[in-house]
Amino acid sequence: MRNEIIHIAIVEDDNEIRQTLTLIIDGSRGFSCKYAFPDAESAIVSIPNLPIDVVLMDIDLPGKSGIEATRQLKKECPELDFIMLTVLSDDDSIFESLCVGASGYLLKDTDPTDLLVHIKEVFGGGSPMSSQVARRIINSFRIIENPLSDRETEVLKMLSKGLNYKEVAEDLFLSPHTVKTHIKNIYSKLHVNSRAEAIYKAIKQKLI
Repeated sequence: MRNEIIHIAIVEDDNEIRQTLTLIIDGSRGFSCKYAFPDAESAIVSIPNLPIDVVLMDIDLPGKSGIEATRQLKKECPELDFIMLTVLSDDDSIFESLCVGASGYLLKDTDPTDLLVHIKEVFGGGSPMSSQVARRIINSFRIIENPLSDRETEVLKMLSKGLNYKEVAEDLFLSPHTVKTHIKNIYSKLHVNSRAEAIYKAIKQKLI
């Protein structure tokens, strides 16, 4: 590790939460928390000039968001580690935070003892995540199984290119009736009621 003591800064607009975190962290052996900011703007100005190792960053701040603050600070101080500490667990907040350089993402209901463990973890090169956050990330990488047969996928691809039923039938050497049957099955499997809906859903789910 770079230092015996891990120096932490907190960016949190809620006074009670900010003060509580500061007392807990600064009163724990091996940790120092002398800097706490109520908004992104003051943190962006001050943090680059302070001896800090890890920043606990709220997302929903007045003015600039914690995500934007992390983006700016990470560019100026690439060696800093950021842990988002927030109530937000939606996909956009999680992925935007990780994309701008956050090394960890914890929810505010994290136990204080666990928080200290996570700070040590990120300081040592890890990427701590609350279990709910980790689950969302894992789910986002799961491949959606294509419910369509190869022929149905082929028909839908041709429809997405603007071909009508007759043209699809001619190109695939099928009868118009067979094409209509395939389309009926496509609608049923994708739970849609129109060509436009089927194409939109298939593209969104990367089925075609």
